[in-house]
Amino acid sequence: MKRRTLLSAAGAAVAGAALLRPEDAFAATYSGYAMAYFTESPTMAAANYGLHLAVSGDGLNWTPLNQNNPVVTPTLGSKGLRDPFILRKQTGGFVVLATDLNGTDWNYQSQYIHVWDSADLRTFSGYRLLKVHSLATHAWAPEAYWDAGRGQYAVVYSAVTGGHNVLMVNYTSDFVTASSPQTFFDPGYDAIDGDFVSVNGVNYMYFKNNTNSTLLGTRSSSLNPGSFSIYTSGVGPGRGVEAPQIVKSNTANTWYMWGDTWSPNGRFFCWQTADVASGSWSLLNDRAYTQPLNSKHPGITPITSSELSALTAKWGAPAWNRVKSYNFPDRYIRHADSVGRIDPYPFDPYQDQLWTLVPGLADSAGVSFRSVNYPDRYLRHYNYALQLAAGDGTAAFRADATFYRTAGFADSSWTSFRSYNYPDRYLRHYNYVLRIDPITSSSPATDKQDATFRIGY
Repeated sequence: MKRRTLLSAAGAAVAGAALLRPEDAFAATYSGYAMAYFTESPTMAAANYGLHLAVSGDGLNWTPLNQNNPVVTPTLGSKGLRDPFILRKQTGGFVVLATDLNGTDWNYQSQYIHVWDSADLRTFSGYRLLKVHSLATHAWAPEAYWDAGRGQYAVVYSAVTGGHNVLMVNYTSDFVTASSPQTFFDPGYDAIDGDFVSVNGVNYMYFKNNTNSTLLGTRSSSLNPGSFSIYTSGVGPGRGVEAPQIVKSNTANTWYMWGDTWSPNGRFFCWQTADVASGSWSLLNDRAYTQPLNSKHPGITPITSSELSALTAKWGAPAWNRVKSYNFPDRYIRHADSVGRIDPYPFDPYQDQLWTLVPGLADSAGVSFRSVNYPDRYLRHYNYALQLAAGDGTAAFRADATFYRTAGFADSSWTSFRSYNYPDRYLRHYNYVLRIDPITSSSPATDKQDATFRIGY
């Protein structure tokens, strides 16, 4: 049900056969993206089933809003949501849809989905439950698109019929009442998480094959139930993946497809292609993207520069940062047992990777890493090894805890950190443990990569 596709003039001319959305006509004006999600972490310490938002300028690196807290929380049904989705409506503004499920009780059977209206994603109104069926089953991962031929919105979701999940559809003009459900797509096995885009008049839907946790592409020249046929083999990162989300770059002829691993131990993966019709996707290196902290099951929509600015002004960027390793980009700087190191995301306590980058304790032109969950403690070097320690008021501590940001040795768009009191030494990881070592332009490439990091969220 995605709403972030560019249609060619030829595609736009096929009334009723393509997903016609307001953003298609104004795609040139978009310069950013908004993402809806909920949160979980490996031990479920971060579990929160309210609506979270993040924004991005490039569609790859994301800034959580509202300190990664929910911007609105359901108060009806299960009083929790999963799988949020944002649609820009034909009449302006947005509608937000989500699964009615608070947590992970997969036996919970709700015939409803959560719905909010929003003029700008800064305020939310008209909160309600929309009944989509009367079956003894759930309504998972709802998404929607405008069906120009019918003059209505289609709401597509997963429900069990015939012994397995299929994709069902209801039609609505207002997201207050909906038509009776129909089977939209049934491959003969468990299928969930449908996601739609249109390119040159052809409609594409990617979904999760729930029997092997891969993503499959289908296509159709119409939007009619039963008209989509599979045209790709399974896409996956070598582990189970779900929740496909396809979004087009605002600046290039590139499409990105996001996927979320299904467990709380999971994380996002991202693929790209220049040709959706080919069904061929290349998995991006983790270096290219950063998901919002603890985010699950994203719903992504393009937004304008003014909408991006307004959202950031309303909800605010985090007061903390995460710092990613260049050559192990699935790992982030963290403290563990007071030792500075890099570890694979995600992990708990997730707060161990959160840092307030404050003016350097020894020189305000530099920076010091103050722990978010131990705010009286800083990363400092001792015998060249990095440790988390409480300030003792000495000049030596302040000096050991101060670094200067410089252009990254391995990539000048990233960052390297030079020690204040050992200016020939830089922060680097070695066997995943942080230390300071001499690094120069003639150092081995591996050393320079070890000393390069990305400051983000």
